[in-house]
Amino acid sequence: MRSKAQNSINLKPLIILFSFFLFLLVLKLGSNFSSNIQNLQSKYIDFTAPCHKIPPSLAEALVHYASTNITPQQTYQELQITLRVLEQKSPTNFLIFGLGYDSLMWSMLNYGGKTIFLEESDAWMQDVKKQIPSIEAFHVTYNTKVTEAVQLLHLGKEENCKVVTDPRSSKCHLAIKTFPDEVYNTEWDVIMIDAPTGYKAELPGRMTAIYTAGLLARNKRFGDTDIFVHDIDRWVENKFSMDFLCDGYWKEEVGRIRHFTIPSHRGGVERPFCP
Repeated sequence: MRSKAQNSINLKPLIILFSFFLFLLVLKLGSNFSSNIQNLQSKYIDFTAPCHKIPPSLAEALVHYASTNITPQQTYQELQITLRVLEQKSPTNFLIFGLGYDSLMWSMLNYGGKTIFLEESDAWMQDVKKQIPSIEAFHVTYNTKVTEAVQLLHLGKEENCKVVTDPRSSKCHLAIKTFPDEVYNTEWDVIMIDAPTGYKAELPGRMTAIYTAGLLARNKRFGDTDIFVHDIDRWVENKFSMDFLCDGYWKEEVGRIRHFTIPSHRGGVERPFCP
């Protein structure tokens, strides 16, 4: 999820942080104001009702700012796919592979839910957390390289990789077992794969991230998991998403992002790894 030009001047954090604090200010003022107009509640709005979702106008604003020219990661049209799902599911459990200045936007779009980021670069993570202290992120490592993609694709066809289980106990070479326990112990409703980096041969690539995300979704006790894969114009993201998240679970794609909806493979219903 990191930009290749991290050292360039980026105004996006300031814009997003401003929107964030503006949102908090509105909540605070709204709370104080409601105590003075109790006699109007029955006629207009129930100000005491709990707020579970971010206001649509603020969600749209955050998406707009995050998709301007100073934000090279996802376009406005690509962001809309995830936004529509979060509007239906939030507050929810949202796991994101990759950390960037748009991370606050994702947290805000899942207002009231649980949003966790997995980042391969500890230095980059610390830099982002200095600017956005509220972000919950973990430093993780990957033991693969893009040059190993073809070999890993063949290994992923083995029967061990079709067994639905906790990734920590999987015998598949593609299953990542070194994430923090919280990743495995949480029932994720939405997963975005925008990391690790994979634009050069010596970089980790997203082969194991894609497989593991699919395994987490299948091993969920109940319900569907929406998974988004970014950079599908690249061979690894395109091939591994279709093979391990499955063409049969494919929902839509816009630009360089592809959306899958994977049902639970538990709960007594026999399902093939791919439909």
